[in-house]
Order: sequence, then C-alpha cells, then structure tokens
Amino acid sequence: MEDNSSKKGIGYSLLFVVAYLHALLPFSILYLLSDILFWGVYYLARYRRKLVRRNLKNAFPGKSQKQIVKLEKKFYHHLCDYFVETIKTLRLSDKEARRRMKFENPEIIDRLTADGKSCILSLGHYGNWEWVPSIGLYLQPGVKQGLIYKKLHSREFDELFLKIRSRFSPRPIEMRSVYRKMIRLQQGGEKMVVGFLTDQRPPRCLDQYWTTFLRQDTLVQTGMEKIAKLLECSIVYLDITKVKRGYYVGKFFVITADASKEPEFMIMERYMRKLEETVLREPAYYLWSHNRWKFTRPVVSPTPKTER
Repeated sequence: MEDNSSKKGIGYSLLFVVAYLHALLPFSILYLLSDILFWGVYYLARYRRKLVRRNLKNAFPGKSQKQIVKLEKKFYHHLCDYFVETIKTLRLSDKEARRRMKFENPEIIDRLTADGKSCILSLGHYGNWEWVPSIGLYLQPGVKQGLIYKKLHSREFDELFLKIRSRFSPRPIEMRSVYRKMIRLQQGGEKMVVGFLTDQRPPRCLDQYWTTFLRQDTLVQTGMEKIAKLLECSIVYLDITKVKRGYYVGKFFVITADASKEPEFMIMERYMRKLEETVLREPAYYLWSHNRWKFTRPVVSPTPKTER
C-alpha cells in the first residue's frame, strides 16, 4: 500500500511540475501552443469529432455542411484555448484575473445574500467556467464561495484540478456531500455563493424532468433545484460572453429570490432557457464534446378510456 501511495504521490508531483512550468509561460506562447494542439486534437486524434458533429447537426438543422464544419473547428480551437487557460490559472494573478474575467453586476449577489442566506450560482459549460471562481475578487467581505465538483477517475488529475479550482479560495464541495455541507455551513451562519454546473447529462436512473434544449429532447439534472428549495436559497444565472481570445465577461440574472416558493421544475426550466440563449448567441464556446443527448425521452402511452 505504501509503495502504491508513493507512486501516486510521485505521479502527482510530476504532473504538477509540468502544469506549473506551463503556467509560467506568457499568454502569447500559450496560445501558440493552443494552435498547435488544435491540429493534433482535430486532425490527428480526431477527438470525439463524430459526436461533436452529430450534436451540432441536431442543434442546428438549418445550417449547411460547410457551416457546421466551420462551427466545429471554431469549437475545437476554443477547447484548446480553454485547456491552456485553465492550466495558466495556477499562476494567474488577481489583477490579471480581473482583466480577463470581468463580472458586470456582482451587486446582485450582495443584495441576495444580505439577509444571511446562501445564493446558488448556476452556469453551464460555456466559455471558460474554470475562471468563474475569480468572482471571489468581486464579492463583499463575509460572503464565502464554494464550488461543486465531481471526483475525476485519475487521482493525480483530480488533485491537480482541485489545486487549480482553489486558486481564488473557493471551498470545493464534492457532489455527493453537497447537501450536508451546505446545511452545516448555513447552520454555522455562513453566507455562501455556491457554483453549480448543471447542464450535463444526469444518470438515467434520475429520469425525472425532460425539456427541449437546443431543439432536442433533453434530460435535466434537478439536484440544484431540490437543494435550493430545501435551504430556501436564491439562484442566479451567470451569462458568459467571450469578448475575444482570453477575455470573458459575466452578467448575473436572477432566476429566483427564494427557491422554496417556486413550482416544481420551474427553476430548471428558467435555467435551461437562459443557457440556451447564451449558447445560441455564440455556439462555438459551448462544450459540444459531451454526450449530452445519449438518452431518448420515454414514450408515454395514452391511458385507455374505460367504457361506462
């Protein structure tokens, strides 16, 4: 066991050193590396190209093959940028983070947390979501921040990404323990802004709520809504715009001031509609490589009428 732990420790150390050296490079060099990486990912490895193209064709049936391919390449360019930007987070100063990830109206969160309750920040895998924790640079003193994460299969990569995601001091909360942790924090009188990425496909066993998203039947995660209702949280949606390479702007929209007062699934429906607006504005910056539409909506047979 000790030898195995030692190997894992060495593996993480080597991975961290490589990532740290990468993070020391200026953005101009990083984007040159991103351009080279694009050719390897798109043309050589052909990473999930069939899946990406299918997702784009289904979401935009009116686009020609030429338009789909152009959008597809733009997505892969952005994906490579996302990768180098994320590693750069290890050495991203507060000043640089404020320049590259701006938040237009953080006062909305200050207002919603003024009564001592927590606020859930809902967003999608759009733009560079790994820079969103820099919101802590904009919050009022006394408002803590947390982020929900799912453990990666690789222990080394899991530790590295926790290091990256903790750069601006958010409190990482593992997905399976989020409800217990948030209750404990709220009982301790802590005001928090907790980030939820809830646009990915839930397990089929959680076949609870379906909607139409990007012209396709879509199974929706509902955990965020359930937790917010139980804890009477407010929820805001973060709309991200990619201004240019390496520069993003976030704007907050209130989904609800008190989730406990909303009808079932109304919160998730509002969230999905806001996310759809974001994606349709500039589709290339969404995570098309995820198998979002793996499941099909079950067909409900009509109840036969009984004769009286």
